[in-house]
Amino acid sequence: MKKEVQEYLDRYSDCVFVPFDKLEKFMKEALMGSGVPKADAEIIADVLIESDKRGIDSHGIGRLKPIYIDRIDKGILNPVTNIEIIKEDKSTAVLDGHNGMGHVISHKAMAMAIEKAKKTGIAMTAVRNSTHYGIAGYYATMATSEDLIGITGTNARPSIAPTFGVENMLGTNPLTIGLPTDDPFPFVLDCATSVSQRGKIEVYGRAGKDLPPGWVIDENGNTRTDTDQILKDLTSGKAALTPLGGLGEETAGYKGYGYATVVEILSAALQDGAFMKALNGKDENGKAIPYPLGHFFIAIDPDFFMGRKTFKAIATAILNDLRKSRKAPGHERIYTAGEKEWEAWNIRKEYGCPVPPSLQKVIRELSERYGLQDSWPF
Repeated sequence: MKKEVQEYLDRYSDCVFVPFDKLEKFMKEALMGSGVPKADAEIIADVLIESDKRGIDSHGIGRLKPIYIDRIDKGILNPVTNIEIIKEDKSTAVLDGHNGMGHVISHKAMAMAIEKAKKTGIAMTAVRNSTHYGIAGYYATMATSEDLIGITGTNARPSIAPTFGVENMLGTNPLTIGLPTDDPFPFVLDCATSVSQRGKIEVYGRAGKDLPPGWVIDENGNTRTDTDQILKDLTSGKAALTPLGGLGEETAGYKGYGYATVVEILSAALQDGAFMKALNGKDENGKAIPYPLGHFFIAIDPDFFMGRKTFKAIATAILNDLRKSRKAPGHERIYTAGEKEWEAWNIRKEYGCPVPPSLQKVIRELSERYGLQDSWPF
């Protein structure tokens, strides 16, 4: 076994590794048990397992219950998704998801953008009244798998404080870009516009670890690290995430704040959708209500420029030059976006998905609830 593989596995020493097909089947059946139609459950499970395959544990099976099943139980997420096309043209469309399953809505919206882009060169769709759509990179790679450029963004419940502020106003608002290459994997930049995001904080919580300083601030602008309480206070407004770049202007936190604002506007203004405080999931009486999120999806066909082959060749040359550039002392490699996820997949396709003890408990509970007969190695 290679040293790198062993080191990777050692990082998950408290986990049990479970095959992806087993976890995907479980998620599909659990979603169906919650009232999600079979075809939709297959899409959702595919989005979630893709996150685990890429080593992005913050957005995979760990979110099945707290984000999706729990919200269905509370009546603030519709298990049956009814998508309405509000407006459509040759290269654009506006869709209303009526608070259905965000993965299903987004899959259709990006598929529409891809189909239109192949005819017009560039296409964009905008969505309103959707819900959490999982890993943004999934939709970008829907485009790259067909040698197109894929771009997506979404707003979210308020978490980020603006530069020089302490109130959580903006969502973590990822701006995600996928570019086709001649490598065995596409270039995929998929990250929040905050220093970190709730899903990663939840991973720290499941591991019983404190957060690094600088990720979260309190109402007085002081940094906090108490993970479990932070997860509660982010919802109540007593804590806020710092924008990408960190606090103030010295480390350019205004850049993350600016990009988060761009995503917020594009996720609301084109589709006449909700934004910022309207996405906090509470009504004026504090009662739980849906999170009516907005998304946007862009597909670009390089064939309408100088061709897909040319685009991929130049993109690959740029990425290779970056990887071959001089390394800092103590570092053996330079990575490009999507490369670590590809390497995680090459390990995990053999060993499976690492499932920590806290998630094992959730899986057993859901298996019992829905009468699923799967046998688990924990």
